[in-house]
Amino acid sequence: MLRYSLYDEGRVRECGPAESYSSDKSSAADNQQERLVKIGWITGFVDGEGCFSIHVVRQPHRSNRRGYRTGFQVAHQFVVTQGAKSIECLQTMQQYFGVGRVYCNQRYDNHKEHLYRYCVRAREELVKTIIPFFERYPLRTSKQDNFLKFAECMDLMGIGAHLTSSGLIKIVEIAETMNHKKPRTEIIRILRDYTPDTDPHR
Repeated sequence: MLRYSLYDEGRVRECGPAESYSSDKSSAADNQQERLVKIGWITGFVDGEGCFSIHVVRQPHRSNRRGYRTGFQVAHQFVVTQGAKSIECLQTMQQYFGVGRVYCNQRYDNHKEHLYRYCVRAREELVKTIIPFFERYPLRTSKQDNFLKFAECMDLMGIGAHLTSSGLIKIVEIAETMNHKKPRTEIIRILRDYTPDTDPHR
């Protein structure tokens, strides 16, 4: 009787950690499943409502600054847009990535709600957080092609291509094929005719 009690008690003691371990594994699996669900939700949401864009803005009066030596600035951003009723979706995305901000574009027309945008514009945040995520978890619509071109432009900027007219032309030519494919032939003409090459290392 005593041996049975000791054996039973020992069995309980042995099962305790095992049960705890099993519980930990279950919790870890649940967390992993939740993470995968959120990743799938993000990629699907961006497929529907997101945009990767490259814009070239003329800055003729700032050529004394290193980033504007060509007289142009390359602006880059990742944006997801939603109406006010769905702002929590954008906030969830911002919390997941830990970068960027949610902005309000107030409307004063016939729309019933303001428009909100989750934006990531800082090059470091795009290169270190946003681009690696979508490289690991690719988009499934035509926006994947835009993303790849966006990442290529960011790579070119990483080696200073935007600081030379030839490099900037290459970036503009790539950007011209993205999203709605707005023609930028005027910008390219100006760059070819008037913008001297600069040394990106100066």
